[in-house]
Amino acid sequence: MSERKKNTAAKSLDGLLTQIRACRLCAEDPLKGKPLPHEPRPVIRAAKSARICVAGQAPGTRVHATGIPFNDPSGDRLREWMGVDRDTFYDESRIAIVPMGFCFPGLDDKGGDLPPRKECAPAWRAQVFEHLPNLELVLLIGQYAQTWHLGKARKKSMTDTVLHWRDYGPTYLPLPHPSWRNNVWLKKNLWFEEEVFPHLRGEVARLLR
Repeated sequence: MSERKKNTAAKSLDGLLTQIRACRLCAEDPLKGKPLPHEPRPVIRAAKSARICVAGQAPGTRVHATGIPFNDPSGDRLREWMGVDRDTFYDESRIAIVPMGFCFPGLDDKGGDLPPRKECAPAWRAQVFEHLPNLELVLLIGQYAQTWHLGKARKKSMTDTVLHWRDYGPTYLPLPHPSWRNNVWLKKNLWFEEEVFPHLRGEVARLLR
């Protein structure tokens, strides 16, 4: 039975997560382009009780090696933005972590991460969120998550989408990626720290009580 047929059968979140962690779509049945250049290692954390979801991009090299999402400097910065420690961040009963692509997509010619694989979201994403009924805040990190969740409501650029963050509440909060590659963006857009941080930390604290 193909992965696309199997993934319709999960009736519980645990069953769905088991299927996702065994997925090999991008290695054996790629939609476009080349198969995944390494062994798949889907990374996702979720529980029905979670009230917050971190919707990121895709695992990087360190996350692929450890199997722990945001286990890198980007994760340290994101936790600082949210005002939480590692133990809280990795408590999946409170915070789900559902990237757009569950596997590390590989590196481009310049050594940067490739975009999330195109097979992943169509195969799994809607099902995952059907099993997360208690979510009240979804952090949309980067343009890929913003495009999928916001659809036509997304602005023409990531900057404009984040600038209009109030338009997407209370459920969605668009954020830039916390990567060091966005250091220049953060310096140019000081309003992000001044306006978004207090709201983000307040909402996270409220939902974690």
